[in-house]
Amino acid sequence: MFLIDRRLGSKQKSMVNRQRFMRRYRKQIRKAVAENLRSRSITDTKAGEKISIPARDLNEPHFFHGKGGKVIHILPGNEKFVSGDRFPRPSLGGGSGSGNASDSGKGMDEFVFEISQQEFLDALFEDMELPNLTKRQLSGSEEFKRVKSGFSSEGTPANISITRSMQAATKRRIALGASKRTELRELEERLSALPVVDGTQEERRELEKAIEQLREQLSHIPFLDDFDIKYHRHTKEPIPHSKAVMFCLMDVSGSMDQATKDLAKRFFILLYLFLSRNYDKTDVVFIRHHTTAKEVDEEEFFYSRETGGTVVSSALELMHTIIDSRYPVNEWNIYGAQASDGDNWPDDSRRSIDFITKLLAQTQYFAYIEITDLGDKPLWQTYTPLQKSHPDIFAMQHIRGPEDIYPVFHELFRKQSA
Repeated sequence: MFLIDRRLGSKQKSMVNRQRFMRRYRKQIRKAVAENLRSRSITDTKAGEKISIPARDLNEPHFFHGKGGKVIHILPGNEKFVSGDRFPRPSLGGGSGSGNASDSGKGMDEFVFEISQQEFLDALFEDMELPNLTKRQLSGSEEFKRVKSGFSSEGTPANISITRSMQAATKRRIALGASKRTELRELEERLSALPVVDGTQEERRELEKAIEQLREQLSHIPFLDDFDIKYHRHTKEPIPHSKAVMFCLMDVSGSMDQATKDLAKRFFILLYLFLSRNYDKTDVVFIRHHTTAKEVDEEEFFYSRETGGTVVSSALELMHTIIDSRYPVNEWNIYGAQASDGDNWPDDSRRSIDFITKLLAQTQYFAYIEITDLGDKPLWQTYTPLQKSHPDIFAMQHIRGPEDIYPVFHELFRKQSA
C-alpha cells in the first residue's frame, strides 16, 4: 500500500511520490500530452502542461476509523437476485442548467495537475530515439572541471584534509613513541613484580625515575606537527561534450503559403527539442530556397515571402558547402530535416539525387516531410529510391494538417527493435 503526497513541499520532499504517480498514470499522461500538442502554439512548446485525469482512474487506498465493537447485520433474502448481480442505476431527472447533464445518473470529476517542462518532454519523447546516435566528442574543449587527484604537503588552508592530516599525525606519534612505550611497559612490569622489602628500595627508586623520564619524553611528542598537514590536490580535466547541428531546409517558393510554413515550423521545433535532449550543444542552420538557396535567421526563414519556382538542389548544395566549411564530420553529429510541398523542376531531379547522396554519407539522419494532401509530388518520387537504399539514414513522411505533426514525428524517430 502506498501513501501518495502531492503537496509541493520545500526542497522537493514529495518528488519520489510525484515520480511514482507519473509512472502509475503514464498512459493517461502520454495521451493528454499528444492531444494537447495539437492545440499548442509554437512559442509554448518549451512550457509545461496541465493534465486532466478522470476521477475513476484515481483508485487509491483510503484509511478510515471503523465503528468498533460487535455489530449484527440482518439482511433480507430474496428469490430473484443472487450475490454478484448488478443493478442498473435508475435514471434521474435533468436539471435546468446550461451544462450537459448525464442521462445515466453518473457524474465524472477530473483530477487536474500541472507537469513541468522536463516532465512534458519526457512524456513526449518517451518511446523515441535518435537513429544512429553517435557521441562525437568536442575537440579542443575550453571548459574544465576541478577534480581531486590525491594529497599534497603544500596547499591553501581551504584545501586542508582534516581526516588525512589526523591519520598522518596518529601514524607519526605511534612511530616515534613505539619503542618508548615498549620500554615503559617492561619497566612497569618489573616494578610491579618487585617485592616491597628493605633491600629493593634503591632499585625501586631507579625504576620509578626511569618510568617518569619515559612518560615525560612521550608527553613531548607533539599531537600535530607541520609535517602532518595534508592538502587536497586538484587538477583540471576537460569536460567532454557532444554536439549536434540541425539543418532546416524549407521551400519558400510561391506555392508555400504561411499555413504550410507554420506546419513545418512545428515539426522543426519538435526536432530541435528532441536533439537538445540528446546533445549538450545543438546548433541550428536555416536554409531557405526557391530557385536559389540562402542561409538565413529564424525570423526570415519562417516569415519572409518569396515567389518563383523551386530548385531543391540549390539548398542541398548549400548544406553540403556549410558542412565542409564549418562542421567537420568527425566532430559534429549532423542531422537534416527538409520540408516542402513536393514541387521541383523536372530538370533538377538528377542533381538533387547527387547532392543528397553525398549528404547521407555525412549525416546521422535525414528526414523529409512533404506537406500536401494531393498525393505524391515530384520530389517525393525523386526521393523514394533513397528511402529503399538507405532505410536507416533517410526517412520520408506526409503531413496534411496540424494533427499529423506529432504522429509523423513519432514515426520518424520511434525506437527501433534491437
